[in-house]
Amino acid sequence: MKVLIAGAGRLGSQIAQVLGTARNDVTLVDRDDERLRELAERKIPARLEEGDACEPSVLETAGALTADIVIATTGEDEDNLVICLLAKRQFAVERVVARINDDDNAWLFDERWGVDAAVPAAAPLISLIEEAVSATDTVALLRLSKAGVNVIETTISARSRAVGRTIGDLAVPEGTVVAAVIRDGSPVAPVPAFRFAAGDEVLLVSHAASESEVHAVFQ
Repeated sequence: MKVLIAGAGRLGSQIAQVLGTARNDVTLVDRDDERLRELAERKIPARLEEGDACEPSVLETAGALTADIVIATTGEDEDNLVICLLAKRQFAVERVVARINDDDNAWLFDERWGVDAAVPAAAPLISLIEEAVSATDTVALLRLSKAGVNVIETTISARSRAVGRTIGDLAVPEGTVVAAVIRDGSPVAPVPAFRFAAGDEVLLVSHAASESEVHAVFQ
């Protein structure tokens, strides 16, 4: 699946991390070159393009002509609407999804602006990804049918057995990898020595484990 994400802020980079880890072809566009350099240093699994996604030429260079999905996650509703309209009307992208930053603007995010699905800013990350890929699973489990894997989300609480432990200390189910940890709003690609802390949001990719099996390990 070819995914184009406009906006490399916290949400956009998290989505890129999840979908890229699940072996989708992901391109992340942002006009903040410093932010893109930071993501490149973190080796986020996405192609990074500098530019204003409200410009048709930038979207075209980023691959809008062949994208299966465009996700607008900038911090400005006006920009997200323009990006969606261009994606749908000029590039005929099949699936266009947008983040709504201000609930008062929710009424604008419909087919008139090329929006197939809109998600409020307060909604969890997985909800936005579910809307993007038209998944039907609920709670924190997203099935990426084309990739043949599940992305499972679990949050480390103060009472979780994972607090203070490393990935190597935990009996992670076979065929399951820790793809990313969201800490203090920023995605982290964990190394074996990484220690979990309360409040960490853990995203795992698995082709075999169930959500309950994963939660049993971390909770």
